Amino acid sequence: MADLSIDFAGIKSPNPFWLASAPPTNTGEQIMRAFDAGWGGAVWKTLGDPIMNVSSRFGAVDLGTYKMMGLNNIELISDRPLEVNLKEIYEVKKRYPKHVVIASLMTETKDDWRVLIKRAEDAGADGLELNFGCPHGMCERGMGSSVGQEPKLITEITSWTKEFARTPVLVKLTPNTGDISEAGLAAVAGRADGLSLINTIKSIIGIDLDRMVVLPRVGDGSTNGGYCGPAVKPIAMHMVAALAREAGITVPISGIGGISNWRDAAEFIALGSTSVQVCTAVMHHGYRIVEDMIEGLSEFLDQRGMKSVNELRGAAIQSYKEWGELDLGYKIVARIDDQTCIGCQVCVTACNDGAHQCIFTGDEEKQRPPHAHAHGPAKPPRPFPVGLIAGARVPWIDEPECVGCNLCQLVCPVPGCISMVEVAGENPHETWNDRTRDGRTKLPGGIHD
Repeated sequence: MADLSIDFAGIKSPNPFWLASAPPTNTGEQIMRAFDAGWGGAVWKTLGDPIMNVSSRFGAVDLGTYKMMGLNNIELISDRPLEVNLKEIYEVKKRYPKHVVIASLMTETKDDWRVLIKRAEDAGADGLELNFGCPHGMCERGMGSSVGQEPKLITEITSWTKEFARTPVLVKLTPNTGDISEAGLAAVAGRADGLSLINTIKSIIGIDLDRMVVLPRVGDGSTNGGYCGPAVKPIAMHMVAALAREAGITVPISGIGGISNWRDAAEFIALGSTSVQVCTAVMHHGYRIVEDMIEGLSEFLDQRGMKSVNELRGAAIQSYKEWGELDLGYKIVARIDDQTCIGCQVCVTACNDGAHQCIFTGDEEKQRPPHAHAHGPAKPPRPFPVGLIAGARVPWIDEPECVGCNLCQLVCPVPGCISMVEVAGENPHETWNDRTRDGRTKLPGGIHD
């Protein structure tokens, strides 16, 4: 079995699976149950001066029968006394010395940071996570994402904490910013030992149309909250990858955002994460999900011949390129398996109304649309395919017009029915950057033609 243990800025963890700072890490009792389930670490729910929370705190977006595709949270940091939290941190570390406990912190003045850091470290925290990402409630008070959106403040406050800290300092970044690399570099400039991202995305989850009140409803109103869950995973992966490939980011990354299973975790690690943090999936399914995560990642690494999870880290980064570096000569087209096609023709509608009008039905020639690149009518394949299930309702692809956009495959309800197949293209293997260097960026049909 592959070795799942990691070293995050000097912090040893039995595996890369950590709980993110959130309701699942609100108390020591919860975190101890999580460690019993198999989690390698936990980031304690953010500590600072206790706050007041509202009643009615969560809202969600469902997708079909999938509950909580996206979760909106207007809950603030810990509302429990600091001393209570610190005693529980001490107890957790006493009982689970080989597991990671990171104290998430948020406060204002330099002296507040000094005192809070000392108390957290004295309680036994293995490291500190500076919460510069919370997008609601605390940012209006000059903390959270109001810091994370200002690179100068990120550098300054991180530098303060490094004056006082004896343990590694992670900076948690907000996605509510224009350039995540700028924020990450600012944290590194402040001597951060690691980065964690993303925090939640500022959002409004919905409207109660009967009452005309924003959700989740708190009496006669509500506020914007932090959006998380599977829906934010693509945004999170982009930001993690942007930092992982940035030469100036020389510290480890803890990836957060929509991680629900071992595959999600593997993708984040392949994009440069050393550890991954999970919140929404645990709120949905409980701590037990880590068992499948550990088993699934272990089996994947074994199948790939990797002896350690560290071999997976960053494996996909080289493939993440700017658009101008992509191969303009690469070409794929759609192919429909007539033996598995059910004749629903969803692909026909999607292609006709939302893509490139190159999927047809029937065994006769079809008139191509006026804007088609190919000349003459579209010709059906011969012999014409008769499906095992769909009969003559099997659609066919006008390959000369197919641009390989993937939409038909994405909407097809039958797994494996539509495949995207690489074919010889008409264009040479070159990039837009190649054309730019050669002065060949002018294409016919432009503004002045």
